[in-house]
Amino acid sequence: MTEPSRTTIRQRLFAFLIAGLGGLAASAFSFSLAVYEAAHPPRTPKAVPGEQIDTGRWLVTLRSARSGTTPPTGIPPWKPTRLVMVDMDVVNQSATPSNLLSRAVTLDVPQAALQPPTDYLDRDKGLAGHFNPGMPERVTLAWEWPEGNPVPQRLNLTINGQIYKLRDNLYGASDWFDADAVATVELPVEQAP
Repeated sequence: MTEPSRTTIRQRLFAFLIAGLGGLAASAFSFSLAVYEAAHPPRTPKAVPGEQIDTGRWLVTLRSARSGTTPPTGIPPWKPTRLVMVDMDVVNQSATPSNLLSRAVTLDVPQAALQPPTDYLDRDKGLAGHFNPGMPERVTLAWEWPEGNPVPQRLNLTINGQIYKLRDNLYGASDWFDADAVATVELPVEQAP
């Protein structure tokens, strides 16, 4: 081999070695950053009652919480049950009607297994069907409270975000998907008979 070709081979090997070490360092940094973020997740911001919260699909404004035995319809149930109700204003920001509000607002109660809430429209005191896009509604979510569990003095609610994907990875269709929590709200509970 001649001297110039030996130098170019050495230079190429040195360049490959540097590129490989740079890629290895970038991979190690990326992995350590992912581990750190998983170990130290960001805190969910706290919102105050009356503050409008944007979840992506919904605009939610939590107003108040109360406990009672009569649902928002005003008709007592045949089997008396304790209800925990949260009053709120909502606006559906998507392009289609939706009735999935209960996925956006969840009640944080570790000791009680609760069924999903029932949505009531305050304007006509009936069960809510679909919420039309862009139309503000005042809504009451009502959870049936388990017997034997005392109703707390304060409710912690988590407002979950939703993201829109034009094409999802599984079916290739557009839809709204659950995301991380966007806010937490603490509401005092009014005790009604």
